Amino acid sequence: MITNFFIPELNNHDVQELWFQQDGTTCHTARATIDLLKDTFGDRLISRFGPVNWPPRSCDLTPLDYFLWGYVKSLVYADKPQTLDHFEDNIRRVIADIRPQMLEKVIENWTSRLNYIRASRGSHMPEIIFKM
Repeated sequence: MITNFFIPELNNHDVQELWFQQDGTTCHTARATIDLLKDTFGDRLISRFGPVNWPPRSCDLTPLDYFLWGYVKSLVYADKPQTLDHFEDNIRRVIADIRPQMLEKVIENWTSRLNYIRASRGSHMPEIIFKM
């Protein structure tokens, strides 16, 4: 998927301006994958074995994890795509339809999370429910 879908999509962007972040899940950190990502992003790779280490136990801190993946997945699968082309078209459409106003709200929420963590010195936040 990374070589057939993701890397070709990067041709539309100045890769020197992009960072790539992924969690430390074992399936995401195969040597071939990490080598390809390092070749593509250089020192702008945030990953378990990347130049910038993925922070442990931090999945609820990143907008990709607490917002984007769930949002995109819910819309991509809404019409139950039956072919790879349909699936890829859905991904492209959903990503293209994300509006700057939505991302501004996500960043406001992310800032609130970071401020709370800073104030609590990184302790658990069981009493906090972050809303979009």
